[in-house]
Amino acid sequence: MTDGGDSVAARKEGISSGRILSGGELDGQPPATRARRCGTGWAAQTAAFLLPLIFAAGCEMPAERDRPLTVIAHRGASGYAPEHTFAAWDLALEMGSTHIEQDLQMTADGVLVVLHDGTLDRTANGTSGLCSGPVGERTSEELDTCEVGSWFNVERPQHREAAYAAEGIPELADVFRRYGHDVRYYIETKQPEASPGMDEALVRLLRRYDLIPERPSASLVLIQSFSPTSLRRIHELEPTLPLVQLYGGREWTSERIRSTLDEVATYAVGIGPYWRDTDLGLVQAVHERCMVIHPYTVNEAADLEQMLGLDVDGMFTDLPDRLIALAETSGRRVGPPEIGVCH
Repeated sequence: MTDGGDSVAARKEGISSGRILSGGELDGQPPATRARRCGTGWAAQTAAFLLPLIFAAGCEMPAERDRPLTVIAHRGASGYAPEHTFAAWDLALEMGSTHIEQDLQMTADGVLVVLHDGTLDRTANGTSGLCSGPVGERTSEELDTCEVGSWFNVERPQHREAAYAAEGIPELADVFRRYGHDVRYYIETKQPEASPGMDEALVRLLRRYDLIPERPSASLVLIQSFSPTSLRRIHELEPTLPLVQLYGGREWTSERIRSTLDEVATYAVGIGPYWRDTDLGLVQAVHERCMVIHPYTVNEAADLEQMLGLDVDGMFTDLPDRLIALAETSGRRVGPPEIGVCH
C-alpha cells in the first residue's frame, strides 16, 4: 500500500468502480440483511445486547491489553532493505514480524508478481530495455530481466548491500515456494479492476499451495484491498479467507469510515485505515463489531506509541524492529490477530 502522506495522490490507492459510497453502501449494493458470524457481523449485534447486562451484573470484560499486536512488515522490512524482495522479507522475519506484506500486480501473460507500483520505473532497472513502463504490458519472462535493488542502494546508502542489486521481481508463486506454511502473509490486490482475473488467479495460487483455511481464524493469509469489489469476489470464491478493507484519501475521516463498518463486516474481518485517520472512536467501533484494525504505515516512534495507546490490533511499518521493541516496553504481546474474537 502507499505510505500515508498529506497529499491525496500519496494517500489514495485507487478505489475505482468498487468504491465505498457515503451512506455505508458499497459498490451500489444495499447493506446485507443475512445473519453474520462473529468477525463478520452477528456477534456485534449479540454483544450490543449483552454488554449492558454484563456490566450491570458486575462482570469484567477481558483486559484490552490481552489483545495481541500484529506486526506487519510493510513490503518487508523496507526501511532496511529494498521493498518486496526476499532480502526485505527475510529480514522482517528475523526481526520477529508476524506478517510479511505482498502487493500484487499482473503481467501481460497473467502471472501475479509482487511489486507495489503499477509501473516499473521507480524501482526496476536492467539492460534489456524492458524494465520501464506499465507492469501489465510486460510478460513474466521480460520481467525476469529486471532487478529491483540497486535503487535502494542509491537512496539509502546507510543500508547499502551489494547483493541487493541482484534482487529480482518475485512472482507470488516464488514467495509461496520459499516460505510455504512457515510464515504469515498479508497480500494486497492492487487496482484489480485494471487487471481482470487477478482475484481468481490469487485464489488459484492459494489453493495450489494449500493456503485456504478451514476457518478464518486458522488462516496464514490475510487479504487486503481498497476495492470492495475485489474483496467481495474473493469472499465469494473462498468464504473462509479473512479479508481486510483498506481506506485511503482525504475523504475517509474516522466518522465516515465508521458509517461503513456494518456493511464491511458482511465480508471482511477487519479494516486498514491510514493511521492519521485512526482515533479512539474508530478503534472502539471496530472492536464493537468483533473486527480488527490495522492502520498503515506507521514508522516514527511517537506515532507508533500513539497507535499503541489506542489499542489497535496491529500496524503496518517499514521498521518492524522498532514497533516490536516499543510493544515489549509497553507490555503488549506480539502475535497474529484474533479473528472473530470480541474483547
